[in-house]
Amino acid sequence: MNLQSVKALYHAEMARSLRTVLQSIVSPVISTSLYFVVFGSAIGSRISEVDGVSYAAFIVPGLIMLMLLTQSISNASFGIFFPRFSGSIYEILSAPISYVEVVLGYVGAAATKSTMLGLIVLGTASLFVPMQIQHPIIMLLFMVLTALTFSMLGFVIGIWADGFEKLQLVPLLIITPLTFLGGTFYSINMLPPFWQTVTLFNPVVYLVSGFRWSFYGNADVSIWASLVVIFLFLCISLALVAAIFRTGYRLKP
Repeated sequence: MNLQSVKALYHAEMARSLRTVLQSIVSPVISTSLYFVVFGSAIGSRISEVDGVSYAAFIVPGLIMLMLLTQSISNASFGIFFPRFSGSIYEILSAPISYVEVVLGYVGAAATKSTMLGLIVLGTASLFVPMQIQHPIIMLLFMVLTALTFSMLGFVIGIWADGFEKLQLVPLLIITPLTFLGGTFYSINMLPPFWQTVTLFNPVVYLVSGFRWSFYGNADVSIWASLVVIFLFLCISLALVAAIFRTGYRLKP
């Protein structure tokens, strides 16, 4: 593996983000902070605690997970779609760079940006509400695995999309609704028994629950179930990326 090729692609993608700081960093941080302020203040004044945690602190892990999922997909999908749109992707594919190096460069940069955003949002939230992180290693593990997994999914979407509108199709119509319904703003134990059962079929529940457990030691589902789901997502994403390069799907002129 040529690490110089990976570094070149990685630095190019990171440089693109630095040229668009307002869109890449400031905008998602402000949007997530507004969720926190609105829901934490408006609803938090009516709900004192959830599972022994103040409501304002309770929603922080869910909001970070929402941002991680959407930004990982968005960063990676646009990162690979733009070279396809401009035609420069064929120069990359004809260069002495393996498919693995291409994926590492694009996905690595997208995951790095999403993880940085997650840490920035976490630091911003700590200014509004006191928080504790009982399991910081697990918290970082969930953050990095989520960023990597959904950056790969975003890479797949960027290859699949044939227009800018399709880049937002999955994040807006699938990921965001699943996250909102996955316990971001509430514990699923607050739902009636029937809806608790239905909610367990939402895979994002396991991501939000596991991430929240790393903060407060409370979870709607087993932490082991959450780890299994995130690794399952990772395997599926790897399989999709491998299939794309094996078949040349939408990469051939």
